Amino acid sequence: MKPSTALNLKRQAIRAAAIRFRTTNPRVFGSALHGNDLDDSDLDLLVDPLPGTTLFDLGGLQIELEELLGVPVDLLTPGDLPVKFRDKVLAEASPV
Repeated sequence: MKPSTALNLKRQAIRAAAIRFRTTNPRVFGSALHGNDLDDSDLDLLVDPLPGTTLFDLGGLQIELEELLGVPVDLLTPGDLPVKFRDKVLAEASPV
């Protein structure tokens, strides 16, 4: 299944999982946003960590989303994005 299809079928569940793992503002970027993702593409998601969010929270969210969606998920925070293209990604990312 294409990541964009999985995303469209499970938007509410993605938002609920983000809250459970102490993150907010889930956004999609990359190939799934642009509509050129393939069955073997990953889903690029960006979240904002809340105060107290740990790497365990982020890892747990990534695992839960991969199980929920059935596609690989690349979960990042704005600080994880390379400075070289951070502004571009932040400008184009679309809310889940």
